[in-house]
Amino acid sequence: MLMLYNSDNFAVVQFDLGGGDGAGDAEGGSVLHRGGFEIVDKFARKEIFLDGAAAVQFKAAVDALVEKGPSEEELDELMGRYSALAQHPLVLH
Repeated sequence: MLMLYNSDNFAVVQFDLGGGDGAGDAEGGSVLHRGGFEIVDKFARKEIFLDGAAAVQFKAAVDALVEKGPSEEELDELMGRYSALAQHPLVLH
């Protein structure tokens, strides 16, 4: 578990459970073998877990935005697009 982003509005955590063969992608980076990303909308008090193709698409969108040197507002806007799909209420243990 790795906290990737934390603002007043959103938190994003990456879960990489491994279990793959350890091979990287075509550019030599690591690939999520099992796991994904949890996006928490702090104000709506909902969360969404992205895995599989959705996680790959999310990572690509974040990587493209990070290359531009985004502001917190731009990052929050991207997180908001995904959190709009959130159906799970946030429950604290």
